[in-house]
Amino acid sequence: MKVSKNAQHYIDLEARYGAHNYHPLQVVLSKGRGAKVWDVDGKEYFDFLSSYSAVNQGHCHPKIVQALKDQADRICLTSRAFYNDALGEWEEFMHCYFGYDKLLPMNTGAEAVETGLKLARRWGYRVKGIPENESIIVVCEGNFHGRTISIVSMSSDPDSYTDYGPFTPGFVKIPYNDVSALEKVLEEKGDRVAGFIAEPIQGEAGVKVPDEGYLKRCYDLCHKHHALFIADEVQTGIARTGRRLACDHENVRPDIVILGKAISGGVLPVSCVLADDEIMLTIAPGEHGSTYGGFPLAAKVSMAALQVVEDEHLAEHAEKLGVIFRKELEEFQTPFIELVRGKGLLNAIVIKPHNGKEAWDVCEAMAENGLLAKPTHRHIIRLAPPLVITETELYEALDIIKSTLLSLE
Repeated sequence: MKVSKNAQHYIDLEARYGAHNYHPLQVVLSKGRGAKVWDVDGKEYFDFLSSYSAVNQGHCHPKIVQALKDQADRICLTSRAFYNDALGEWEEFMHCYFGYDKLLPMNTGAEAVETGLKLARRWGYRVKGIPENESIIVVCEGNFHGRTISIVSMSSDPDSYTDYGPFTPGFVKIPYNDVSALEKVLEEKGDRVAGFIAEPIQGEAGVKVPDEGYLKRCYDLCHKHHALFIADEVQTGIARTGRRLACDHENVRPDIVILGKAISGGVLPVSCVLADDEIMLTIAPGEHGSTYGGFPLAAKVSMAALQVVEDEHLAEHAEKLGVIFRKELEEFQTPFIELVRGKGLLNAIVIKPHNGKEAWDVCEAMAENGLLAKPTHRHIIRLAPPLVITETELYEALDIIKSTLLSLE
């Protein structure tokens, strides 16, 4: 890619003073509004990553930013050593929004996943009666739940776990989208299984959409064996797939829901875990928490972000535009596209290398033409714009994708 002297300055700063744990496209962004972003040289792009689905409501949504400003002038952080006048309102809001008895607030998706795992184990010991230190949580191959030691202990991706051992025990891996594999584990070890955790759609694995009915059958199996069904909706939740939660496509109500990313509209790191009293109240004061979890800024921002989703009918919008998007790409004739898959506006194309070009080359070329996306697992490009993108903008973006692929043939 061509990189200006101005942009190279910022890239060099990160290379010199920052850890080298990311490999970004050579674009330096400085502004965002709605479905678009601008670089330090003023060039405009469609954002088709949405910060890994954190900015579903669009960049710098005015109502969310205003909620941040209003609260920042009053009080930002109290810790949980004291009550504040924002957290309780947020907890009630989330109860009415999602229908669970309780909310446990955290900050990042990984923290929320860790919290969900702790809740499942605690419930397993204190409610189900699993013998001490024998709890099992069933996980899926190809998962991505975060980067902590315990979470990479569940991973099947060598890039995530290599040279980070020894690992946390108590996890059993099974293939994703394989109901019989879950059934086998539950039949053999069900008395010690506290729960089964899965992404309704595996995002980092390349937007892998399971067979219709998979989630419901897994949920039913879990309940048959008195185990918890845990949904990691950090990336799939908040209207991204055309429903409030991706599990809503199959009318599944998980026992534990893990949320993050878009519950703040990309304005602050905010996450949480939702569950009913039987599960949530197994943790008592002093047994789990976070200094920033549920801080007033987070509470106000999250309420504003989720209200935007409802007021602007973003789930319905994502469902409608997702159908258009996949149809257009499926009908487009190019040697590069091997497969199109997704739900709502969480989509991906599987790239077949052609003419010496791979997914990374396609993404660099699209960036040159004004659209930003990023490969995952070498040959897959995730395409997930902010849900506020208009139908006209979507067709403009499709034109960029198509013309780019044609130019590389």
